[in-house]
Amino acid sequence: MNIHEHQAKKVLREFGAPIAKGAAITALDQAEAAVASLPGPVWVVKSQIHAGGRGKGKFKELPADAKGGVRVSFSAEDALENIREMFGKTLVTQQTGSSGKAVNRIYVEDGADIDRELYLSILVDRETGKTSFVASTEGGMDIETVAHETPELIHSVGITASAGCTDGDAEKLADALKLDGKARIQGMALFKNLYNAFVAKDMSLLEINPLIITKSNNVQVLDAKLSFDGNALFRHPDIMELRDETEEDEKEVEASKHDLAYIALDGEIGCMVNGAGLAMATMDIIKLYGAEPANFLDVGGSATTERVTAAFKIITADPNVKGILVNIFGGIMRCDVIATGVVQAAADISLNVPLVVRLEGTKVEEGKAIINESGLNVITADDLDDAAQKIVKAVRG
Repeated sequence: MNIHEHQAKKVLREFGAPIAKGAAITALDQAEAAVASLPGPVWVVKSQIHAGGRGKGKFKELPADAKGGVRVSFSAEDALENIREMFGKTLVTQQTGSSGKAVNRIYVEDGADIDRELYLSILVDRETGKTSFVASTEGGMDIETVAHETPELIHSVGITASAGCTDGDAEKLADALKLDGKARIQGMALFKNLYNAFVAKDMSLLEINPLIITKSNNVQVLDAKLSFDGNALFRHPDIMELRDETEEDEKEVEASKHDLAYIALDGEIGCMVNGAGLAMATMDIIKLYGAEPANFLDVGGSATTERVTAAFKIITADPNVKGILVNIFGGIMRCDVIATGVVQAAADISLNVPLVVRLEGTKVEEGKAIINESGLNVITADDLDDAAQKIVKAVRG
């Protein structure tokens, strides 16, 4: 789960991170009070969406030469004008895609006297099996570009879980970021605090880009992105309260209510599969035969008829879906349960796109009988290869 920048900064501030004063706006009538709460003389107005590249982004409703989604204002009046111009508009960045995202929140923050911009993140390094810091002196830039063009400027420090972030780890990070004087002391304390936050809140990513050094040689978190492990959110009701469903795909939100593993994609063939590995294989073979999957959907090994029905309705709610492939290899998951859910959902929504069903495993004959006796216009398949060819042919003609 992702949260907004202003929420991320509030979480990190609780762990002692140095963060400038700011105010979030969720309605235009809050703008004047938010700006007045900050001393100036510089106000930074930031669009709040779950996507990077906001500063370089463009608003659909504004002229092409208009400023992006992060603007520096040198008077309260200018800050208010920027807020009014951005609020409610659609911001398009490299990460949003061409559809963009509506700016329904804005964060106004005290300006900073920047001397240097650094990059710092914490993530799980699956190669080493450790939580690792990634640090670079090239902050404020696309870190993937830095890693590709100047990999020697990217430094990684793995943390041993039993010891936590030690003085030695903090020293390595301070050296990598070329910190000295009070910035070094502050930085070493910050690294430990950030690691504690990462572990305590079950984060999957903590990214600060940029982490700045001010002209007075102080460390400050200028931007922050936090992602949380969805499987651990039950332990953090305070974090769950920060969820902004308007930033998520409606179908994914609905799927989460039914404990379905669903991710929307851009293709035309909807997939309902049991098991993540089989779901990935199903998507791959659809692409092999020249089409694109519209989603990843794993109904799991213990799905009920109700969950299967919900899954089917979520797939068909996607207007891009031109056909559906149901691929079930039943071990724990029973084929008759899947079949009952498919029939029930198809009856509820008056299915009008091709449907290919491949069933194999536990209660397979019962499942096939339910499908065959349903009166649905279903194309049956013997195996995955056969199913993929049939659904692609049905969709592409």
